[in-house]
Amino acid sequence: MVKQNIHQQVEVEYLKTDHCPLVNRQYSFFEIVYLISGKGFVNINGNRMAYRDGNLLLLTPDDRHHFEITEATEFLLVRFSESYVRSYPWKSIHHLECLLFYATKLSGCVMRCKDDSRLVEMLVDSLLYGIKLGGAYQQDLEMNLVNALIVIAARNIAKLRPGNVRDNTDKRILEIINYIERNIFTPNELTAAAISNAFGISETYLGVYFKKQCGETIQQFISGYRIRLIEWRLKFSDLRINELADEFGFADGSHLNKFFKKQKGVSLTAYRQALITS
Repeated sequence: MVKQNIHQQVEVEYLKTDHCPLVNRQYSFFEIVYLISGKGFVNINGNRMAYRDGNLLLLTPDDRHHFEITEATEFLLVRFSESYVRSYPWKSIHHLECLLFYATKLSGCVMRCKDDSRLVEMLVDSLLYGIKLGGAYQQDLEMNLVNALIVIAARNIAKLRPGNVRDNTDKRILEIINYIERNIFTPNELTAAAISNAFGISETYLGVYFKKQCGETIQQFISGYRIRLIEWRLKFSDLRINELADEFGFADGSHLNKFFKKQKGVSLTAYRQALITS
């Protein structure tokens, strides 16, 4: 698979199309995709879900994705490089790059706040107007609007991360959390022995240190994170139970269902059915 690159640190594009000629695209950059109008499905890393106007997706480097367009769709595409995220002097959001990479686990619309959704709509309208108008200082204006979109996406993604992760959390804990997030689909890499070995610390110290910093054991954190992702899959993908079990490294659907019911008090099927009827 050939990766697509960008030629500038930030690029903004308006696109209207009734078909997606490229399948399983993969980028070397981040891309915010705002759905202005239209209907269809988006497939991100094997997770397929319907999209609609007002959705904001964040595609991360190495995500595999394509759109199945059933009704002519208007997109606003905002592309920006990893180096841009790392080098920009964000005022209050530390480790922004790691936060944005969290979106790859969600594979869907990242917006959680209605007020932010309205703000995003206004920013998109301004970017579209700027594309049409052009003129002096347009690049500077565009960069500020893009930065606002990135921050809004980041703070909505933050609402979906485990609750005890804060911007001012100890750096080593953030590194451990990022390790957990990267390996959440590989249970063998998330044992206490594997994590302590990866960071060169003893299992006893790891347990005490993590609980002191986060207020819960490391296995409670891992289980909570895994549950959040499974809930997201149940809500936004059409994966079958056995497919979910395979993705998250469970022996089979029964094992996954037992884990989910212990955490949530309902079966996977009942949880998904409640989502459909709500």
